[in-house]
Amino acid sequence: MIARGQEKRHKPEFPIPKLIILRGNSGSGKSTVAKALQHHIGRDTMIIPQDTVRRELLWAHDGPGTAALPLLMDLLRYGHEHSAITILEGILNAEWYRPLFYLAQDLYGKEIYAYYYDLPFSETLKRHETKPNHADFGEADMRRWWKEKDYIGIIPETMIHQSQSLEETLGLILKNIGKESFPGIEGERR
Repeated sequence: MIARGQEKRHKPEFPIPKLIILRGNSGSGKSTVAKALQHHIGRDTMIIPQDTVRRELLWAHDGPGTAALPLLMDLLRYGHEHSAITILEGILNAEWYRPLFYLAQDLYGKEIYAYYYDLPFSETLKRHETKPNHADFGEADMRRWWKEKDYIGIIPETMIHQSQSLEETLGLILKNIGKESFPGIEGERR
């Protein structure tokens, strides 16, 4: 029995739940885009940030068998049940988080919009320097975590490149999910 107020809810604008996946190396811009999307799309949009789950909620190591995986999977199920749009963002190593991606396929089917930041290391380092927490870790850590072209494989991913601005990236994602209007975006969207 579902308690009053706990019914499954989806915005009429998005009657079928959608999942946006933002992946890439540290410093790519995933969190910035996730937050901007949530604010633009509005209420009923859930962000699942890998770093927050793994480093802050659990204080767990990343790697094979990470303790973050079961909680990320539970949060993905929750998002599917209770949010019109769920945004999953993080480095999310394709091998270590494969069960999460299989679950995403089972839950969302064709309503997955996955993006991979295919940026050179030098660009991620430059972007990292602009973050408020840039002193928390540096170039040596980022090199240790770096994994070139870590594509999921089982879910098609659209590449986000260094030349794409924040506005272009937001415009692309919003267009793909069927919510094209974004203040400040002019002209052609890729």
